[in-house]
Amino acid sequence: MRVCLVGTGCGTEDTLTGQGLAAIGEAELIVGSFRLLQSLPPHSARCEAATGPEEILRLLTGSGCGRACVVYSGDTGFYSGAKGLLPLLEERGIEAEVLPGVSSLQYFAAKLRRPWQDWRLCSAHGVDCDPVAAVSGGVPAFFLTGGARGPALLCGRLARAGLGGLPVTVGENLSCQGERILTGTAADFAARTFVPLSVLLAEPAPAAPRRTPGLPDGLFCRGEVPMTKQEVRAAILAKLAVGPGDVCWDIGAGTGSVSVELALSGREVWAVERRPEACRLILENRARFSAWNLHLAEGAAPDALSGLPRPDAVFVGGSGGFLREILAAVHGANPAARICVSAIALETLGTAAECLSALGYRVEVVQIAVSRAKTAGELHLLMAQNPVFLITGEMA
Repeated sequence: MRVCLVGTGCGTEDTLTGQGLAAIGEAELIVGSFRLLQSLPPHSARCEAATGPEEILRLLTGSGCGRACVVYSGDTGFYSGAKGLLPLLEERGIEAEVLPGVSSLQYFAAKLRRPWQDWRLCSAHGVDCDPVAAVSGGVPAFFLTGGARGPALLCGRLARAGLGGLPVTVGENLSCQGERILTGTAADFAARTFVPLSVLLAEPAPAAPRRTPGLPDGLFCRGEVPMTKQEVRAAILAKLAVGPGDVCWDIGAGTGSVSVELALSGREVWAVERRPEACRLILENRARFSAWNLHLAEGAAPDALSGLPRPDAVFVGGSGGFLREILAAVHGANPAARICVSAIALETLGTAAECLSALGYRVEVVQIAVSRAKTAGELHLLMAQNPVFLITGEMA
């Protein structure tokens, strides 16, 4: 048996290549989704509807045919089911040829008269993806969409992250009857309805210049809410050792200064804060530093921690008197999470060390005492800041 895996393009005969048309015309059996089989040009082959690789393989091996085609939408190398079928054919020694098609990505970029070589390519077709992370890479992000994860859902997630004004473009029914290309903002499109066969292009999100941890205090919106100072923030980041794939919690986030620093280092951050004024400042600082992967969880811990994604690193800057319950909740969410608690009161220091030890963490305590120079006439005097204890917990 010889099998051709054919990319049918965007869904019409016009986007099939000459090679693909020839292979379909010579085939004795054609396997593919019911929708694709219905859209093929006239042919004499027997058709069988199937989409899963194992089901397709069963139909091929049981057919007794010498020449067969498996048809896929778009291009066989771009989020295609061909990836799952090829290894199965190779295992059984079945000769296979791959014939690419014109993908919706290529067609859409041509319609927009834009090169797509630098776009970030994502699929939300039946799988979850993070549109905020995708647009935060400094280049446009292209999304295949499908099912419940259409352009409106992706745009809604962008808008909730503070990116409602981000320019986006949607392509509907590309190359088919009813084709439309629509341009607007993420906030506009979050409230609209699009056809199932749609793609989305989002322009890159604004980005602040990156630098080492320990942003200057004066860059933050502060108001009357207490803020963790620059030198202490830098030490917290060092203790938590946040990597690009980490999910972080900042409990008792205050102005969000630590949340912002964590967001610039990790995958996503959840700032937990109960005071309305502080919540407002967190959102302002998110926009100021383009920390779009920072999410606000408004409420008091530990109750507000319920439902948050599993953390890899947790900072506790304020507990409202519920430190024991908060640390127990963090341990329940992920015992392996790295924890750092800041304290200025000796009682908080003792409670944090005791609780972390009881939960099985290896505990380390560091005191940071910072003094800053202040001019007095021609002299410079050192003015001491409140000493801060950092209590870290990590599983051995």
